[in-house]
Amino acid sequence: MEERRPVASLWIGEKLHYLNQLCLKSHVIQGHPTTLYCTHDVQNAPEGVVIKPATDIMDIDMELVNSTSASFLSNVFRYKMIRATGALWIDCDAFCHKPFPDDMEWVFGGHGMLGNLNCGVVGLPQECELMDQLLDYYENLPDYPHWWNKNQRKKYDRLPESMTHAARIYKAERTAFGPQAFTYFAKQTGDFERAMSTDVLYPVPFQLNDIFYDPYGRVEGHFTDDTLSVHLYTNGTKPWWEKHVPLPGSYAARMCEQVGIDPSKALR
Repeated sequence: MEERRPVASLWIGEKLHYLNQLCLKSHVIQGHPTTLYCTHDVQNAPEGVVIKPATDIMDIDMELVNSTSASFLSNVFRYKMIRATGALWIDCDAFCHKPFPDDMEWVFGGHGMLGNLNCGVVGLPQECELMDQLLDYYENLPDYPHWWNKNQRKKYDRLPESMTHAARIYKAERTAFGPQAFTYFAKQTGDFERAMSTDVLYPVPFQLNDIFYDPYGRVEGHFTDDTLSVHLYTNGTKPWWEKHVPLPGSYAARMCEQVGIDPSKALR
């Protein structure tokens, strides 16, 4: 198998869910050297995934993570990882439908039904203005994100001052460090126009994510010849699907069978 461009992700926790195993292994199978940076001693990563300490890239403030979410610091980690290694960032819930072309330098796209960008799969030049602006935003947080309106600022102001500044921003707007920031700064640098259409990286809208577990759902009906990645949106997954194996015939079940993942061994 041809070795393709490297991909990498971050895991904060001790154990992968079967959907995370599925998505990571899908990249390995497509020939992408796959690295998972971890904060804990993860023992159930799929064969072929290289485990490295997250501290190879940056220190992880677990107190801040505990006051926000496990995905919170991945927003800054992804850009520091890209700058340090040049690897393509993949969320642990992004399934590799087709390999990413080696000559595809800018990798990001729109998602959902509102036309905003997502940052679940990101490839950027290691040195570019967009990267500079994103890292400066995270390292020198403004009083309020530049794009916030009055209602968003008031929501922030109502939160306890005992919380850290970063945690208050996150609690006021969960995506202020992720898609909101990426969309805003891509527009500021003129890179928004480089975005791929939704079918390439996020063919199924977030609002329809239950379709992955429906044995009668036509998930592939959302795909096109250009589809490279399929985001499974585990942040929006209903608790039932975290604790039970997917129904036979559903997309999640079919992909597990195709890739060789046993869901029953990695439930919440």
